Amino acid sequence: MTSIKRIVLTGGPCAGKTTALVRINEHFSALGYKVFMVPEVPTMITQAGWNYLTDNKDFYYEGEKVILETQLELEDKVMRLAQTCTEPCVIVCDRGAMDISAYISAEMWNELTEACHTSTEELRMGQRYDAVLHLVSAADGAEQFYTTANNAQRYEQADEAGLAIARELDRKVIEAWTGHPHLRVINNGEDFEEKMNRVIREISAVLGLPQPIKEECKYIVRITGELPPCTESEIIQTYLVAEPGTEVRLRRRSTNGNVVNIHTTRKRLSPTEELVTERQVTNALYESLLKQADPYRRSIMKRRRSFIYKGQFFELDTYEGDLQGLVILETKGIACYADLKVPPFLNIVEDITGRTDYYNANLALRK
Repeated sequence: MTSIKRIVLTGGPCAGKTTALVRINEHFSALGYKVFMVPEVPTMITQAGWNYLTDNKDFYYEGEKVILETQLELEDKVMRLAQTCTEPCVIVCDRGAMDISAYISAEMWNELTEACHTSTEELRMGQRYDAVLHLVSAADGAEQFYTTANNAQRYEQADEAGLAIARELDRKVIEAWTGHPHLRVINNGEDFEEKMNRVIREISAVLGLPQPIKEECKYIVRITGELPPCTESEIIQTYLVAEPGTEVRLRRRSTNGNVVNIHTTRKRLSPTEELVTERQVTNALYESLLKQADPYRRSIMKRRRSFIYKGQFFELDTYEGDLQGLVILETKGIACYADLKVPPFLNIVEDITGRTDYYNANLALRK
């Protein structure tokens, strides 16, 4: 059977999904991939006559149930089509099953998943989706580009109240997918083209295509104020014995009681290009692989707090153990310091972008 990857493209209102879907289809079709597009199911059901603003509770519940059932069935049927292909395939879902949970109560979501014989853990932590790319809403950091003109179904209007609703929906969607082993948040920036390019790069990485080496901005910081609502995770990262020119790491990430183990291999192909492969492993395999730990490196332990500030996604790592006291802020998809919107509750102590001595693999070296 040919190689098939299933990817969710999601995000808040007016995030650029429509444009991204066109770019994905064009780019990967040109590379020889058969690209399947699973359409946005809630829009389909709304256009069929369902109304999420109804006062009829039974009508509302059945509509949400139909959305989840249709989402899962449509994805599975498209997978069946892909399995007949001889060329490599990529399935792109315009939103995925966990998106539904962001728009309804936790109680209703639990009822729906039970009725559909699935669960949050299976949909978010399991093997259903190989990656989830979340495009941040223009309502957060790119307000001048926020519009309702291209979506007649959108109720978050382009006024301050509507922008606030859009930002909250954006946050809820990220929260719904938090815990997926390959969740990537694509920032807003001054350059929309770069936002689209990062979508292409992230999917290329999932497909195992060589990538240009690109540094993310990193800073040593000091926390000076209260952080916004964050997603908190505990991370243990262990480096395994590997051949020269290859880095192999094992990461355990615990978020809200959910544990995900990821095995990553990073191989340098040239001074400007590398190949990165990731796979999720079971707890039993994780424990077995720990026996291959590099004796010259200690495990990295850190608490990660992820948040969005003015449309930019940040990861704030507070190190523990031997590295206690070190706090590093990492940005995603921000090209240079000039584009960085420094959160007011952080002070930048030092710019360490590109500093190899602050790579986790080097921080792990025993001294």
